Amino acid sequence: MRQLLLFISIIAVGILFLSRLFYLQVYNASVHNLFEDNAIRKVYDYPKRGFVYDRDGELLVANQPSYDVMVIPREVEPLDTLEFCSLLKIDKKKFIDTYKKAYRYSPRLPSVFVSHLSKEDYAVLQEKMRKFEGFYIQKRSLRHYQTTIGANVLGDIGEVNNAIINRDPYYRMGDLIGKQGVEASYEKTLRGVKGIKFIQKDRFNRNIGPYKNGEFDTIPEQGKDITITIDAQLQAYGELLMKNKRGGVIAIEPSTGEILAMIAAPTYDPNLLVGRQRSKNFTRLLRDTIAKPLFNRSIQGVYEPGSPFKLMNALIALEENVLNVTDKVTCYKGYKYGNSFMKCHCNYGARNDLITGIQKSCNAYFATAYRKILDNNGSATDGINAWSKHAKSFGLGKFLNNDLYVGQKGRIPDRDYYKRIYPKTFYSTYTISNAIGQGEVATTPIQLANMTAAIANRGHFFTPHIIKNIEGETLPEKFTKPKYTTISKQHFEPVIEGMLQVYKKGTAASLQVKDIDICGKTGTVENYAIIDSVKTQLTDHSIFVAFAPKDDPKIAIAVFVENGYWGSRFAGKVASLLIEKHIKGYITRTDLEEWLLKHSLENEYAKPYSGEPFKINGETSMQIVDEQEYYQLKKKLNQINKSQ
Repeated sequence: MRQLLLFISIIAVGILFLSRLFYLQVYNASVHNLFEDNAIRKVYDYPKRGFVYDRDGELLVANQPSYDVMVIPREVEPLDTLEFCSLLKIDKKKFIDTYKKAYRYSPRLPSVFVSHLSKEDYAVLQEKMRKFEGFYIQKRSLRHYQTTIGANVLGDIGEVNNAIINRDPYYRMGDLIGKQGVEASYEKTLRGVKGIKFIQKDRFNRNIGPYKNGEFDTIPEQGKDITITIDAQLQAYGELLMKNKRGGVIAIEPSTGEILAMIAAPTYDPNLLVGRQRSKNFTRLLRDTIAKPLFNRSIQGVYEPGSPFKLMNALIALEENVLNVTDKVTCYKGYKYGNSFMKCHCNYGARNDLITGIQKSCNAYFATAYRKILDNNGSATDGINAWSKHAKSFGLGKFLNNDLYVGQKGRIPDRDYYKRIYPKTFYSTYTISNAIGQGEVATTPIQLANMTAAIANRGHFFTPHIIKNIEGETLPEKFTKPKYTTISKQHFEPVIEGMLQVYKKGTAASLQVKDIDICGKTGTVENYAIIDSVKTQLTDHSIFVAFAPKDDPKIAIAVFVENGYWGSRFAGKVASLLIEKHIKGYITRTDLEEWLLKHSLENEYAKPYSGEPFKINGETSMQIVDEQEYYQLKKKLNQINKSQ
């Protein structure tokens, strides 16, 4: 029995030794465990990031070489810190703080010590790196913007933080990632895949060559190039028109849902967020909490839509069969309900049908239409839910499921929403402001542009998107499959005719462009702010939506200009010029162009902070740009026209 026990023990010990030997020679040689082996140095080979082109093949974003000084804290030996700091152009405190941060991250893993060295600094430092054990230079590429436009579209890249590293093991301290815009939306496409080399070290921590002759080394996979839907020339022109103004502009190609221009004003030069000054410049932009240049108003700005929303109410009224095209409503310069009065600019006693109601933007007509929709079945609860369902079918009140990095849902209320305010009784007059696109209705510029594209298409739209082509891939079906609204096709023609009459003889008659049938709708929205705990009325917002040409739409657009007085004052001019620029390729309405370049709204934006008395919609607050700035704007305009 003892002999058997001894034999079994010997066999068990042998199996244990063999298992351990197998583990060390086979399993422990796997790539996974190479990362844990302190005797092997890991050197990453970063791929070039994919290029970004505009819809016409113009290169917008390329790469430039960059050099980072990396540190492995446990390998650092005593060094001449003064000399090292001098070479790196940092002070000793920065050296100590950065070293401590790297040590906290990991004593044995590399992290960035100083990023984005210039070629000149790299050339000087490389010759002396042998003196500084534990430090080495890592080559990678930074973005090289070939343009000064589209910062909110293109975005930028920056270092990952601990939260990103914990969420995605692909990234390590010092890696770069898309932070905003296209760079963020298509990060995995653009970044490529890192390569890695495993270097064997001896007992003195010296490199002695590739581990196992490079058997486990991988080569980097370059990021894929992408083509975006933006028209760079149209984008540049729109940004110029929005100079000295705040707001958002979205232009869409109705037949595809491709975004032709995405303008957020104010904007900034994307080159500010490249290189060693990135952190400083980003902080400066972030701390500008008044102008908010990092805030993409075209997709994040939530505004009451104003009168353009009347188009939606017209379509719903026709679909619900509560009004027909020829039904007339009498307007007494507005609409009276209870003790309130919703005024408008119609002549006293005017009789408006659907087309003239849109043409004149008659509040009485659309307040009547809205009440009829809600009271259609004798229950305002059923009516508000039906109204909400129709509006949401146009993409309003929800995320559009697009490929843009950020966005807002906006708001299209229903009965559940109003139960918080009116838990028991509910009547159509309670929410009458929705009739004219105010009250609880809220939209983003991209949602209104998408609504306009759906009208242009007579009842369907394609999800707005920024990607046109990815190298070697096809677009997702969600961008190529049409989505249909709940409104029957025949109801769109009278609404479109009303929009055409807005330009022919309505509220945008002064903005007509020769040889282009533009269908549009002006909007003016009241604007309030809390100043010193007091609700204060500021100058109204200017809003405009349009598409053109009427029978073969090439562009649908929504323009919001904050504190822009009224719809045709600023927003209508911007929209008309962008439409002409896109369709004709040149501008005939140079009078509108000159006016926009000359007029600034900076005084309006300064009002809440100046302590000056407010003059709502007063001409006295209009600001004319100085001669030197006007000259610079004209120079940029000429450059855009020459490159067309």
